[in-house]
Amino acid sequence: MASSHHADLVIETVRSPSAAAVSRLAASWRRSLVNHGLDPAQQHAPERIEAATLRLRRSALERFMTIAAPKLDHLFGLVGNSGCCVLLTDRDGIVLDQRSTDADARVFQDWGLWSGAVWSEAAEGTNGIGTCLAEQRQVVIHRGEHFLARNTMMSCMDAPIYGADGKVLAALDVSSCRTDQTEAFTRLIAATVSQAARQIETDNFRASFPQARIIDAADRETESATLLAVDDDDLVIGATRAARRAFGLGSEGTIRPRPASDILGRTEGPSGLEKAERAALVRAIARADGNLSAAARALGIGRATLYRRMKNLDLN
Repeated sequence: MASSHHADLVIETVRSPSAAAVSRLAASWRRSLVNHGLDPAQQHAPERIEAATLRLRRSALERFMTIAAPKLDHLFGLVGNSGCCVLLTDRDGIVLDQRSTDADARVFQDWGLWSGAVWSEAAEGTNGIGTCLAEQRQVVIHRGEHFLARNTMMSCMDAPIYGADGKVLAALDVSSCRTDQTEAFTRLIAATVSQAARQIETDNFRASFPQARIIDAADRETESATLLAVDDDDLVIGATRAARRAFGLGSEGTIRPRPASDILGRTEGPSGLEKAERAALVRAIARADGNLSAAARALGIGRATLYRRMKNLDLN
């Protein structure tokens, strides 16, 4: 009876001429019904991909999963004893990794909250993982907000994780099937999920540019990591999604290298090249303990040239 009532509510909402325009939830329900052709009353279990296919998907994101694992462990340590599981999916909503207590494992497996399960919006309708990926934003889908009636006993808190190329890479999910979990507690967990997702995103970005200098370019408190990767020539070669948006670097793809000083608005003045040359001479002389002949050899120039350049730069 409850299942039939939920299905009727979904269909009635979708048929409303204004609901989808004013409610993100209704818009997701409409996508599920109209675009994906799903029936809110369907009862079959979530689809699961074959083990070989799952191994291939995990292998494609092996480095990312290694980076994410400690954060999954920490997040599970915070929420696991409250009857929640932690899931990490790829961009297609396929669960690649999960954490749950032994006592809750069977329950989550029965609900399809397990490795290999497909939780895209196209497969499961409105749900935390699928809708998070479809709308590329943090979402909370609490019990009756799910599209399928059989999923209305769970609460899902999700946040997207973006790759170094600015494209959505994965989703981080905490799900609970406890009937006594309040909406307020659900929102509290959602904030923790969002923070963990940003930490994973930051760690993955740093690992993507191991030889670069990473600059935190945030000019105010923000939930998103505003990071720039800068090479030895002071050119920006990478940026997180937040930094791309903040500095107009394009939402996705490879960044056209640009001087960090141009992007950050920190000009070096008309003598920028002279400053760079002066710094190079000072470093060489310091490494040679003041021996100018040795410094000249290290720089690959003659001692007379070194003296001339020192004079031009007013370097004693």
